[in-house]
Amino acid sequence: MLYQISKFALVFCLIWGCGNSPKNTYPKEGDPVLFAEHIAPIIHQTCVSCHHPDGPAPFTLVSFQDIAPKGKLIAHVTANRIMPPWPADPTYSHFANETYLNDSQIQLIQRWVEGGCLPGDTASLVQTETLRKQWDLGKPDVIVKLPKPIIVPGNNSDLFMVVKIPFELPKDTFVKAIEFVPGKKRLVHHMNAHIIQFNPAKKKDLKGGAMYVNQDQSKSQTIHKELGLLNDDGTYAPMTPSVCNYLPGAQFRFYPKEIGGYKMGTKNAFYLNDLHYGPSAIEEQDSSYFKIYYAAKAPKRPVSEFQIGTLGLVPVTPQLMVKPGEVKTFNIRFPVPQDISILTLVPHMHLIGKKYLAYAIKPSGDTIRLIRINNWDFRWQYFYQPPTLLKIPRGSVIYVEGVYDNTAENPNNPFYPPREIGEREGSMRTTDEMFQLIITYLPYQKGDELIKNGE
Repeated sequence: MLYQISKFALVFCLIWGCGNSPKNTYPKEGDPVLFAEHIAPIIHQTCVSCHHPDGPAPFTLVSFQDIAPKGKLIAHVTANRIMPPWPADPTYSHFANETYLNDSQIQLIQRWVEGGCLPGDTASLVQTETLRKQWDLGKPDVIVKLPKPIIVPGNNSDLFMVVKIPFELPKDTFVKAIEFVPGKKRLVHHMNAHIIQFNPAKKKDLKGGAMYVNQDQSKSQTIHKELGLLNDDGTYAPMTPSVCNYLPGAQFRFYPKEIGGYKMGTKNAFYLNDLHYGPSAIEEQDSSYFKIYYAAKAPKRPVSEFQIGTLGLVPVTPQLMVKPGEVKTFNIRFPVPQDISILTLVPHMHLIGKKYLAYAIKPSGDTIRLIRINNWDFRWQYFYQPPTLLKIPRGSVIYVEGVYDNTAENPNNPFYPPREIGEREGSMRTTDEMFQLIITYLPYQKGDELIKNGE
């Protein structure tokens, strides 16, 4: 899924689920459950970040008038833990902006619906403009769009595109974050973007060359020339790797203050070395775009990242290959070479992934819990933030364990009857498999444990 990423990348686009599990009051036994007093705090904290007027969800859940008519639907999807989506096991580790509901909150929603969706004191509800702060991250300074839509053919096959999106800024500028907005969330499997910064004296025409090419139909050794990514004299311009990445279901958030970011020149191009669209039965168009947010000054602490497992610093063991009818466990083991502070954890598997577990063992023998996903769901892949920066001492070993289910009983199996599935020469196709842990981090500094994430 994710392309090989430099461990020295300077910035990483933060995308993940949002909304902390709320604190709300509970009615006494026998008292009615009311929307304003008991239900609104739950919905507003765990649902509104997606279910708002400009959000990715198919309908809005802000006001009583929005929510009450959908009461039975909300009761059903929460009781069956379909919504809100939160794959990580909250009994193992916690994260900033987690969206899971506990059993008491789910039961409260059931009681509210069974009691007739009573409104309560709706005049006392938090105003929409106040709630807006939960989903409105501010106006971007620049929006950079695809030069023209990408056509995704209706042939039920994966499509891998390599894309150039040129743009200019009025002056050299510090940038704190870049957000990718997929035009077709259902189709965009993943995206990896880098920034190429051109010296104006060495590059006259940013728009020369193709804007995008089909990765499967292009020769990798000439692709940069095809896209016009070289300087006019044929040399390479400097590139900042991995400025923004995207996974299914992910959402954008800023890093903590003064962490992450970089300087951008006047002549630039986004280089999407891997824009992956999943299979579609009908022809569709995608018009994804980027939002750029400026910073007042240079970041004090640039961000780095590394990935382990498939295409990473250390391999999967044994070789990631699952025979038809087989349920099999695989492992990744990575010795940490320096003290680091983790900003985000990104687990990744494809369709037959079943369970995911990651933890670190310190030199002292103590365990640091990272993440456990008991029921892997390919549709929801978050960039998980520890509540505060998480220190992993030098000499610790990160262990990752993944279970894959290639049986006919697995409803997510892409093949029936099952076929052999696994890593195939670096393939990122949805129907092949991957097993990765991507970690965004800082070199550790004293006091990092006190820096809050997700704010």
